[in-house]
Amino acid sequence: MSDIPQLVVGLGNPGKEYAGTRHNVGFDILDRVAKAAGLVFRSERKWSGEMCRSADGLLFLKPQTYMNLSGRSVAAVSRFYKIAPESILVVYDDVALPLGQLRFRMSGSAGGHNGIGSLLSDLGSRAFPRLKVGIGGPPGAKLSGHVLGRFGLDEREVAEKALATAVDAVQFALAEGIGKAANRFNSRPKAQKLKPDSKSQPKKTDDGQEIRRPDCSEHEREGR
Repeated sequence: MSDIPQLVVGLGNPGKEYAGTRHNVGFDILDRVAKAAGLVFRSERKWSGEMCRSADGLLFLKPQTYMNLSGRSVAAVSRFYKIAPESILVVYDDVALPLGQLRFRMSGSAGGHNGIGSLLSDLGSRAFPRLKVGIGGPPGAKLSGHVLGRFGLDEREVAEKALATAVDAVQFALAEGIGKAANRFNSRPKAQKLKPDSKSQPKKTDDGQEIRRPDCSEHEREGR
């Protein structure tokens, strides 16, 4: 069975007040993918969303139900066009991933994301692929305020690069399949190389022998 999606869904909230927020990266990415393909989204009341369709029948959907009810729109489209959950790629923000990281997943839980929770309920399946776009967690702020806020000045460069890469990832998945896209685009944090600290270097005698500090750990544990 091919793992090339038949329906690509971007999650977000409708309305100008939510445009450009972290929670709307799914909308933003789909807008860019559609524009690159020369497609225009049109409002479809029967699907409670905005949709466009490519010449070869590929569907793009942005539910306009607000995030918490996104599943209603997606389920209605999937039933009408007889698209299995396994052939639906959902693009959305993820606070559990550091800002700028991308992660394809073939299935899974909602992970606290209300839009994904709605899809799980209305599709009746966990087996729909996702592209998660890391927006980072809220440092000392409420989650709702974080996801509904816009990227700060210090975040915008990383966020913009992530959105551009996510567009490439969706396009690659549509051409080569989600499995190959995951192998190519799933990113992981790079290990930080610690610089050697001269203060921590072991002392040596004049003849080059290392001077070892007595191990008092056993005695220290017994004395606690």
